[in-house]
Amino acid sequence: MTLPMTLIAHMTDLHLRPRGLACYRVSDTNMFAERAIRSLKALSSRPDALVITGDLTDRSDPREYAVAREMLSRVDMPVYVIPGNHDGSADMRRELHDYPGISESRDGKIFYKVDIGDVQLIALDTHLPGKPEGELGPEQLSWLDATLRDCAKPALVALHHPPALSGIAHMDRIGLIDAAALAEVIAPFNHVERLLCGHLHRPIIAGFAGKIMTLSPSTGHQVVLDLTENSPAQFNFEPAAYFLHYHSQNTGVVSHMSYVENFPGPHDFFADQGVVWPGDEP
Repeated sequence: MTLPMTLIAHMTDLHLRPRGLACYRVSDTNMFAERAIRSLKALSSRPDALVITGDLTDRSDPREYAVAREMLSRVDMPVYVIPGNHDGSADMRRELHDYPGISESRDGKIFYKVDIGDVQLIALDTHLPGKPEGELGPEQLSWLDATLRDCAKPALVALHHPPALSGIAHMDRIGLIDAAALAEVIAPFNHVERLLCGHLHRPIIAGFAGKIMTLSPSTGHQVVLDLTENSPAQFNFEPAAYFLHYHSQNTGVVSHMSYVENFPGPHDFFADQGVVWPGDEP
């Protein structure tokens, strides 16, 4: 008997621009996002949902949300989005009001919960107007605590700003302000299986409050990996990727990174018949 499974795609930091404009003048983020969507649609296993953890747009421009709406309309699965520091909670609520959970705003924030197969997605809003750092705030943290108490399903908590430090100094300085308060809320709940984050434009896995934080790379440009104390804020074009979070009763949540670019293969594994390799002599 085949056990039920849930597969959730996690993309982040698309930084979509109005048609014809590049991000930072050199990053064709719309093209990169289109390529990521094509990769997602070509997967052999169709995800049950797509989660985008913020910075869907680059400047929270209505034209950028229009690009997002058109692009995501071609994704044949539910799409769940939350704001990042480059988005705006009010703008996203206005422009994407019909997306799941977007209209469920409190105190200016967009946060909601939804069941996806055997797991529960808890989507949070860390946007601070006019600031690059993020904050959840007391109301959202209180709601998160009540939500985790109410349901013991395996939980994926999605937020743009990562609560754990990365060692990339210039990014850590614009992280989550109330990370300690978040840790206090989620630490007692063993069913929190993943924190899904963005913001840093790199694939990063770290522990936080006894949980696993998976930070997805951007679908476009990546932050330079520089762990020196005075690292400059720079980006490059390392291969783009996104995460796939797989859940079954046998495995719990398992996170896989899926690359966007085309690459050679697949090739079959096989043994060369009649060939004796050095060291294999009888």
